[in-house]
Order: sequence, then structure tokens, then C-alpha cells
Amino acid sequence: DIGDCWLLAAIASLTLDQDILARVVPENQSFQKNYAGIFRYQFWQYGEWVEVVVDDRLPTKDGHLVFVHSAEGNEFWGSLLEKAYAKLNGSYEALTGGSTIEGFEDFTGGISEVYDLKKAPADLYEIIQKALKAESLLGCSIDITNAYDTEAITSRKLVKGHAYSVTGAEELVRVRNPWGEVEWNGPWSDEAPEWNSIDPKVKAALDKQSDDGEFWMAFSDFIREYSRLEICNLSPDTLTSKEQHKWNTTLFNGTWARGSTAGGCQNYPATFWTNPQFRIKLEEPDHDHDGSSKEPCCTFIVGLMQKNRRRQRKMGEDLLSIGFALYKDQTDVHFGKDFFQRNPSAARSDTYINMREVSKRLKLPVGDYLIVPSTFEPFKTGDFCLRVFSEKAAKSLEVGDVAKGNPYEPQVSDKDVPADFKNIFDKLAGGKGEINAKDIQAILNKLLARRTDLKSSGFTMATCREMISLMDDIFIKADSDRSGTMDAHEMRMALHNAGFNLNNQIQQSIAQRYASNDLTVHFDAFVACMIRLETLFSK
Repeated sequence: DIGDCWLLAAIASLTLDQDILARVVPENQSFQKNYAGIFRYQFWQYGEWVEVVVDDRLPTKDGHLVFVHSAEGNEFWGSLLEKAYAKLNGSYEALTGGSTIEGFEDFTGGISEVYDLKKAPADLYEIIQKALKAESLLGCSIDITNAYDTEAITSRKLVKGHAYSVTGAEELVRVRNPWGEVEWNGPWSDEAPEWNSIDPKVKAALDKQSDDGEFWMAFSDFIREYSRLEICNLSPDTLTSKEQHKWNTTLFNGTWARGSTAGGCQNYPATFWTNPQFRIKLEEPDHDHDGSSKEPCCTFIVGLMQKNRRRQRKMGEDLLSIGFALYKDQTDVHFGKDFFQRNPSAARSDTYINMREVSKRLKLPVGDYLIVPSTFEPFKTGDFCLRVFSEKAAKSLEVGDVAKGNPYEPQVSDKDVPADFKNIFDKLAGGKGEINAKDIQAILNKLLARRTDLKSSGFTMATCREMISLMDDIFIKADSDRSGTMDAHEMRMALHNAGFNLNNQIQQSIAQRYASNDLTVHFDAFVACMIRLETLFSK
């Protein structure tokens, strides 16, 4: 057992919808017609569908399949699906530990919500019914408190830490154990006396069968016995019925890069503003108009998903603690530190947690909002995708996606040039009035040696080959802690003050090229960067 019953529960839910199943397991594949020893599967990965091809060799021990397998001796599609999913994530071992919603999302491209049943909202039953009607996939589980609880069976025959599927809600809740071995034995279970008073036609309509792994429970028992409910809302391209409610979807891809866009959460105000920022415009209110205020409101779900962390486990990487915050927005510029210190968030994720995806259903007044996804701590590197599922169409864009340069050019007259600088220049230039890169290096390093407020090992020849504009006043202003250096995030503000509004990709490149390993930027590196930018934008 590799601990991937969460995947088995997702596979079990997949079988409830033949159209979704056919998307993941393309039809017309068998061991007879056109058999070639390989099978094709498709999985959703961060905005696109990816095909994975595997051969039909499966791991066994003592002649029996080791991992996912069917009770039927000649049914192998589930085992092969697990193998393809393991290949997608790097190995079978990479599938250890997870949540059903991860499988739901990779099988459907949907966005998930998680409900703590100990803090269930008053309208949860209606939410479940609406989700089932919309063909959403639902799973539930009982939390474990220690290692001894793993797969432990309660007195009511429910398995702790095990992933179940929710398949129906008709005053009762229908739950499915994908193992099909252990079933609930409380009220409304298969042999419970409550069924004796039910009309046989109603029993038939509820599809009540014994010992099939599927059972009914009273909703009150469901809330009490289970700890967690997971709902996967399907994307429009997955839903096949025209009658079902379809979400409007928006997807952004982004990166938290150390030294440029990995600013951490709101607990780190000095760097939080450097995180990627995305803007959504909610224009069409819901039909019912209720929400957190008397204003017309819009319902939408925000989901922040970190990419490829399972595959990176073998390299020592693990899931980051992630979350997001929303702010009321009026412009499409990248907001700086002052904005976030003055303005509280309009909404945020419930917590920062090390799960693949953090999501939340929100209902906010019509307007423009800024979404800021982040890791809990700054300087944590990772890729992510941010998704917004809205009931009505919403406009969106990544803030600061356009790079613009209007560099600051100080006006310097001859009378502003110190006499000692003129003497050094005349000595090196001779009668020609011209100096080469080596002469520039000598002049600048002599002048720099007199500055005790700037730390530098001297200008390199590469820096001196550029046309130089020192910009030392901008450097000093950005050096807020008066250390004589800037950190990479201070450099971002310095470049902004110098007239450069740069997108996240350029900021990441600058941090990689000009910052030291400890993310500090020395004065000579700052000057070299300024020269390079001025040269680029002046062309």
C-alpha cells in the first residue's frame, strides 16, 4: 500500500460520469482490437490537458497486483490509470499522501472547495444538492489524530483517514467507499430498520443495494461522523450537459522568484508588495444580489495552485504554505508598499497551508479587485497558477505586464563638476579630451574610495564599457536601512523611482543577474543595471 486511497476515491467518482471518464480514459482501447501493448490517458495539468502513454506491465507481488486493482480479475483500466498518473508525477512513491480533490482536479480541470464539517455553514445541505445537480465531484473523509488512527474502523464501520465519495443527497446523504468492503452500520444503513417504513418505489428510486460499498446516512449523522467535505466544481469544457450551470473561468500562470517576486504574506510588509498581482473586474451581479453588503454582489471562487511539487519531492522540495488576499482596486498599476500598509484586504484565504491548492468561495460587491497570491514566508521559490471561477463573466489581467521606461536624466552643468574630478579627468584624458573604459574605471574607483556610505569592491571593466550615469541619489534613497547596499526588493523600488516600470519577468532577470547570493545589490551592480536599462529603452 502506497497510501493513495485518495486517488482511488477520485477514480471511483470518475466512474459516475461516463463523459468525464471518456475524457481521462479515451475509448476504443482494449487488449483485443488494435492492441499494441500501450494505453493512453489524459490529465489536466495547470490549464492544459496532457496525454500520458504507458505500457501494460503492472507491479505485482506473489502474482497479485500491488496497488489499485479491481475485484474483477480481468479489469485493469484503474491499475493502468494509476500507473499513468504515477508517471505524470514522477513515481508511484510520489503519490503517497494527498487529498481527493487533487485527483478530482487532475481528472476534470475543475476547481475545488473544502469544508470543515465541524464548522459547516448553515446552508451546506443546499450546497451539496446544488453541487450534485451541477455534476460536481464530491468527497469526504474522517481526520486522523495519530498514526494509530490510520485506516482505523469506527464502531459505526467508517474508516478513519479513508477517502469516500458523496454520490447523492435526498434528505439523506449517499456515501461511497471505493474499497467496497466496510460500510456504515448506523441509521439508514443497508439493513437499518428505518428502511422498513419506506415505500418500495422510493427505495428503488434511491437505488438502495446491499454490500456494494455505497450507503445512505442521515445528514445529521454525516455532519457528525465525517470531518471534511471536498467539492470539485467542473470547468465549462468538462461539463457535457447544456442544462447544467457553467462557470466562467480565468487562469493566470505566475512565479515566486527569490529576490524579485517572492514577497511572502502580509506579515512581511517590506516585501509583500513585490508578489505578483492580478486584477479582476466584477461587473455583473448575481440574480439574488445578497452578500456581505446591501450592494449588488458577485459570487466567485478563487483557487491558488502550486505546480509540480509532487514531481520535485525527489529533489528535496515539498509543498509550500500558500494563500492569497484580495484588495479593492481602482487602477491597473502594480501597487507599492504604501498601498498595502494603508488598505486592509477585502477578503483572503482562510489560512496559509501546505496543500497543492488553496481556494475559497467569495461573494463581494461589484467592482475591481486586486488578487495577491503569496507564500507564507518571503524568498520561497515556486511556480503557481491562479484560477477564478465566476458565476458571471469577469474581466481580468496581470498587473504590470507591460514594461515602460522613462529614465530620470539629471541636468549637470560644468559649474556642478568638482575641481578635483576635472583634474583627474584632464590628467587621464590629456589633450584629446577623451578617455577609454580603463580610464573611466580608474576615475570611478578613485571617487568611490572616498565614499564611506557605499560598499563596493570597485567597478568592473564590463560596467565601465557602458555609458555611465551614476544615479547615486536614487541608490541612497532606496537604501532604507543605510547598509550601503540594497536588497533585491529595494532595487525594484529604486528602478521605479528612476522611471522604469518593469514586469515580473524582467524583475526576475535583473535579480538573477545583478544581486549577490544573499540578495544584496552593491552600488556598482546597480549602476551597471541602470546603464543597461537606459540603453535598452533609449533604442
